[in-house]
Amino acid sequence: MSKFTMGYFTMKEADVLDYATTVLDCFDSHAVLSCKEIGDGNLNYVFRVMDEKAGKSIIIKQAGPCARISDEFKVSPDRNRIESEILQLQHRLAEGFVPRVFKYDPIMNCCVMEDLSDHVIMRRALMEHKKFPFFADHITTFMTKTLLLTSDVMMDHKAKKELVKNFTNPELCEITEDLVYTEPFFDCPRNDVFPPTRGYAEKELWSDEALLLETAKLKFEFMTNAQSLLHGDLHTGSIFIKPDSTKVIDPEFAFYGPAGYDVGNVIANLIFAYENAEATIEDQQEKIDYKGWLEETIIQVMDLFVDKFKELWKEHTTERTAKYKGFDAYYLNNIIRDTAAVAGCELCRRILGIAHVKDITAIEDLEKRARAEKICLSVGKTFILQREKLKSGRDFMSVVKDWEVKIK
Repeated sequence: MSKFTMGYFTMKEADVLDYATTVLDCFDSHAVLSCKEIGDGNLNYVFRVMDEKAGKSIIIKQAGPCARISDEFKVSPDRNRIESEILQLQHRLAEGFVPRVFKYDPIMNCCVMEDLSDHVIMRRALMEHKKFPFFADHITTFMTKTLLLTSDVMMDHKAKKELVKNFTNPELCEITEDLVYTEPFFDCPRNDVFPPTRGYAEKELWSDEALLLETAKLKFEFMTNAQSLLHGDLHTGSIFIKPDSTKVIDPEFAFYGPAGYDVGNVIANLIFAYENAEATIEDQQEKIDYKGWLEETIIQVMDLFVDKFKELWKEHTTERTAKYKGFDAYYLNNIIRDTAAVAGCELCRRILGIAHVKDITAIEDLEKRARAEKICLSVGKTFILQREKLKSGRDFMSVVKDWEVKIK
């Protein structure tokens, strides 16, 4: 009996090589295999297995019983099943925008999938100030299809409710509820606050009762609005990219929630890249050029999402009452409002919470980093408080640019 059929254990590189040889049929019998653990995320173990002779490789991703970021976060390894199943579903809904899944192993809680080594992590590429002209088009196609086609507007209601049951994800939802909606907005002992930013956070966020009330509303909306099947963690660290290709990865946070959650995460993380460029690009013309491209990308992400939403609504709406005049605008306006709110929460939580983004933490000049953090916090707060007023990509960018002028 194979050790891989006797019960779960966390694999090391040698175990993964053995697994690839004895369990999988991805390589021929003469393959010369090597294995390297390449995961740099907060939750999982990611291994690349390579056939050195043929140049063929696969990724094996295993879910452990607790988060790598901290032993405090006990999370069910079932998230790997969720990830495997949602990648296959997303492949059907938005083919070409996720890696192919070859196998899911419920005993070892691991997923075998396509290797995207010819792509790069988008966050890293943006920090190197690279441009991706097709990104806005790609990501909005992915989001409109995966969000709308899994909603009650376009699905049989019973089939949708089965998906809600299948993708119930309480442990990882609890992480989101704590790290996104709760802990950044008070002086939580688990927060990791850059000292020059602390006073600003205390005055502008933690002491603002109007803001706190709105975050409470948003938290309960997140917990109770089973609108669409979300990726749940759609930031630039969860996107592999090259100039002509965009691949969304790591959907283990997937569950049914407000559609604006995914869109807001994309917007916020592009703003982190925008502030990284402001702080780190020395040549003024290069800075203007790159920030201009990011600004246009942010605008396009919001506006193309709206345009594609309207097209998809006309083509695929099946629910009779959703076809009543004006309901499409009502539904879309709610998604845009949620997008602004989520972008605001993400901007705040990545500055004040336990899980930061390298766009900001890698800024070496401490004064520039403090300025970038204060801009992100102020933009985030404004997005939350004025979420009903923000309707277009230019509305979002005007808030960012206004705070860049105000905070010196």
